[in-house]
Amino acid sequence: MQIHGSITVTDSFIAIHPPETHPDVILYAIASRDADTAAKSAKSYAYKKSYGSYQALLEDPEVDFVYISVPNGLHYEWASKALKAGKHVLLEKPFTSNAAEAEALVREAEQTNLVLEEAFHWQFHPAAHLWRALVESGEYGRQIISTNAKMTASPGVPDGDIRWQFDLAGGSLMDATYTLSFTRYILRAGMPEKILSAVARPYDKDKRVDAAMTTTLLFKDQSGESVHSRVDTDIARGWLGGVIPRVWELPQIEVETDKCHIVFYNAMMPHLYHYISITDKANGTTTYKHQYSGGPVWGNVQTSAGVGGASYWSTYRYQLEAFISKLQGGQPAYWVTNEESIKQMQTIDQIYSASGLPIRPGRV
Repeated sequence: MQIHGSITVTDSFIAIHPPETHPDVILYAIASRDADTAAKSAKSYAYKKSYGSYQALLEDPEVDFVYISVPNGLHYEWASKALKAGKHVLLEKPFTSNAAEAEALVREAEQTNLVLEEAFHWQFHPAAHLWRALVESGEYGRQIISTNAKMTASPGVPDGDIRWQFDLAGGSLMDATYTLSFTRYILRAGMPEKILSAVARPYDKDKRVDAAMTTTLLFKDQSGESVHSRVDTDIARGWLGGVIPRVWELPQIEVETDKCHIVFYNAMMPHLYHYISITDKANGTTTYKHQYSGGPVWGNVQTSAGVGGASYWSTYRYQLEAFISKLQGGQPAYWVTNEESIKQMQTIDQIYSASGLPIRPGRV
């Protein structure tokens, strides 16, 4: 069964190379608001068709699914239109601009009986599964005391970028939403019990938009114990001393248990490089672990590249493997549920409200 996939971006690493290695996916069409741009991209990456509008692509009966990576504030609009056009949807994070849009979009997917998936690609990678298995094993502590997740952009996002536009659901919490995802993933948490504090550093050109956000939340873990979780996002991180970019500040999360500190470094892009460090609080010794294929989730799964996937697969490729399995009627090795996506957006809304900033505007 071959599936015709279409995308709305031209980033070859994210959207093109993963489908190239999947035997059941055809790079069928690409769309851009500019027809020339779409045509050039189609030629460069061997797409069969190109379109100068997203709507034209959605009207193509040969398209089975679309990958949508338009600006945040347009996610709901185009995902909704895609569902109405009968297309399955792989939708970039953040899922929507706010929780109301998320709930509406999920209802539409249920009504159309189509697949809708938020593209939190990092969660599909074997390293993420190993990290969670280690934390939950009990070998490194029976109780999670706290978590600390952070993600920065250094040098910061330039002025004029769409990520600074309030009407397009801009802001650090929206762009660096991975930090909240890391936290809720490791705790298997739904909504926080309480937001203890949320402090925004507003963007100097639009005070409604957060250049940085520091949040402390109280979650319940799987055993019912309370966990203090800090989430830091900053998309305007200055250079060290004004001259040195902080290239070492890759997205990461630290989990403190009663016995150890466990750090997942480069949790967002573990296929490029990552480590999971485990430091014993009693003697200070540190061990390091890595996982690029197989692991607790994919280890016994027959994939299009054999059992366990392949070590060269990116987070996006593992995600695509699961997505195509779902479209073909299989049981994906891993899946981000629509309920999870709604709770993620509900938590983001709550953080914005607690910080004194407005919830991102939507179309619902």
